[in-house]
Amino acid sequence: MRILKRTFSLLICILVTFSTLSQHKIRNINAKANELRQTPVIVDVVLYNFQDAFISLVKQSLENIEKQNEGKVNFRFYDSKGNQAIQDEIISTLVNDNADFLLVNLVDTRSTKDITRVFEQRKIPIIFFNREPADIDTIKFYGKSYYVGTNAIEAGTIQAQILINMWNNNRKALDTNNDGILQYIILRGQQNNIEAEERTKSVISTIEKAGIKTSELAQSIANWDRMLARDNISSLFLRYDNKIEAIIANNDEMAIGAIEALQKYGYNLGNPKKTIVVTGIDATPEAQELIKKGFMAGSVLQDPSEMAKAIYTIGLNVFQGNDPLSDTQYKFDDTGIAVRIPYREYLS
Repeated sequence: MRILKRTFSLLICILVTFSTLSQHKIRNINAKANELRQTPVIVDVVLYNFQDAFISLVKQSLENIEKQNEGKVNFRFYDSKGNQAIQDEIISTLVNDNADFLLVNLVDTRSTKDITRVFEQRKIPIIFFNREPADIDTIKFYGKSYYVGTNAIEAGTIQAQILINMWNNNRKALDTNNDGILQYIILRGQQNNIEAEERTKSVISTIEKAGIKTSELAQSIANWDRMLARDNISSLFLRYDNKIEAIIANNDEMAIGAIEALQKYGYNLGNPKKTIVVTGIDATPEAQELIKKGFMAGSVLQDPSEMAKAIYTIGLNVFQGNDPLSDTQYKFDDTGIAVRIPYREYLS
């Protein structure tokens, strides 16, 4: 009986070792095959909207990666135009395409399951990025899919710190009516959007935790859009006028729209006595210029080139059969499938 047990244990060890070696060998064969192929790796990039300021910068960064790796990678870009129906149509046409892996920037963050279901039979790697999927578990179950984004709570916290520092160091510029209360307007991204929700909650809670009393004059849904933000602030300015001490926007496009509205009324043109504090998130080149001129108080930098590098590198690793984070300094968060690119403050 003892001999039988030992024999059985030995067989199990041999099988486990063989299985591990086989998987390692397959990964190496895949990687070598990809290194030896003469044609470039083909990557389909499905974007939320070419017109989005941050996404356009990510697109430019991917195009730079292609130029720097001539003949090795070919990105094919598709514009969803901010419309889920258009994105669905694009995805349905790509399922029979010859792409090696996909980079997907969701329109509707609830559509992850529909997209992975389309590609799971072909086992094509999918890297979701920027707009966080509502259903992370779907990505886990697919097995060849990951998410690269940021931490929305961190963005709101850093944005809050810009206002907290101003309150502590130059209070007159922020507490214009000297009542010890910060009267503000929030410009939010889309309704039912995780990113917008978490940025909004964290910026206000962080300000209040710092001991600053707040009063929300209005919260306006502007869908990440400059023109909509400009129109909304134009109306809100007429309603609240000199009561507004700060406009806190979930992204820079909405912050810029707010500044354009204020400038129409003679504000935020360089006169400190006629300036309403405006903060955003992304630190796009245009926002950086407004900050340098003193028209905008500050922003939170989200690095588009780092985002592009991360989604390409991780996608390529998965396609080649390597560990997703091989030869990178990235780390997964506690979900085990999401990489978070850190934010940092931008003031000038």
